Amino acid sequence: QVQLVESGGGLVQPGGSLRLSCAASGNIFDINVMGWYRQAPGKQRELVATARNGGTTNYADSVKGRFTISRDNAKNSVYLQMNSLKPEDTAGYYCYADQPPYCSGYQCYPQRDYWGQGTQVAVSS
Repeated sequence: QVQLVESGGGLVQPGGSLRLSCAASGNIFDINVMGWYRQAPGKQRELVATARNGGTTNYADSVKGRFTISRDNAKNSVYLQMNSLKPEDTAGYYCYADQPPYCSGYQCYPQRDYWGQGTQVAVSS
């Protein structure tokens, strides 16, 4: 099992910045993707940004050029620097991590997905 704990949310004015942090603990030895999703009231959870263990990053079109994801594997952490925030960025932000499928002897296990509890980001004047 992997535990994910987020921090860094809050209330910010439009055009402002926030930095979210997520620290992983537990059975973290082969985490592959770490990233961030968000969910606004009445909407489905959507991808914000992800970073693979090898360094490849992926962003939602709506945040490209404004948000930057980074990882510190030594600290088992992932960060999301959010600049030029807009009211439509208001949502609960959830840290995500996964571990790839693997086989041990004759026993095989599927991909495991983990989620944090979420941290609220509100962008309002």
